[in-house]
Amino acid sequence: MDREKLELLAKESVDCVFRVHRALGPGLLESAYQACLTHELEKRGHQVESEVLLPIHYDGLKIEKAYRVDMLINDALLIENKVTQELLPVHKSQVSTYLKLSELRLGLLINWNTRLIKNGISRVVNNL
Repeated sequence: MDREKLELLAKESVDCVFRVHRALGPGLLESAYQACLTHELEKRGHQVESEVLLPIHYDGLKIEKAYRVDMLINDALLIENKVTQELLPVHKSQVSTYLKLSELRLGLLINWNTRLIKNGISRVVNNL
């Protein structure tokens, strides 16, 4: 996916995050937000895969089901959902590693447990 289309997909995804959070607020389980976000994205015509198990390759070895991404949108945008008091550096590192291993360029790290959702959204970029 070219950069312009990826940015548009990210913007639409963030719009959906705002819509879900506006309706539900903070305090629910991660799975509830993920299901509602999936619904919003699919309503807009996007392909959404949830709990995607992906392999890693290491020194000639392929390890199936090595990690699980929360959401993969149109095979191009990774979304990692959290419900935590605050995002820690390790959360951003996790998304960065997922992007590197999957050879994707952009991920969104969403902490749903914030009063203002704009404060809970982080972009993570993989400069391939």
